[in-house]
Amino acid sequence: MSIWWSLHLRREAASVPLARRLLLGTMETAGVDPDICYDLAVALSEACANAVEHGGDAASEDYRVTAFIDGDTCRIEITDSGPGFGHRPAQAPAFAEDGRGLFLIEALTDHVHYRNRTGRPGAVVSFDKILKWREGAALPMAS
Repeated sequence: MSIWWSLHLRREAASVPLARRLLLGTMETAGVDPDICYDLAVALSEACANAVEHGGDAASEDYRVTAFIDGDTCRIEITDSGPGFGHRPAQAPAFAEDGRGLFLIEALTDHVHYRNRTGRPGAVVSFDKILKWREGAALPMAS
């Protein structure tokens, strides 16, 4: 079984918990281990917060979040209309007050990919996490 969903959200702070709750509800219902749910929820929150803060100008008021659960892997992709990335996104030092979102995403997931959108302004952040299942999961996934 595979599950996927996609949201188009306004670039407002209130959109971040909405995306996080949808992801958590989906994973909890499917029977994903709570620690994995937490890691992905934090990573998603950081990526959405980056899209809200850096994802465009006044003319680009939205961003997109897509999540796929396929077998034992979850992939999340956040697409915005901001200026995009240089060669590799800069990360703040560990002692910085902010700017650690990309570091957290990399620390909490198994694979992260940053790229610029093709043919139009914007950035895409995608990350994967291998899932573990609770014992007696309601919707055990098979590859």
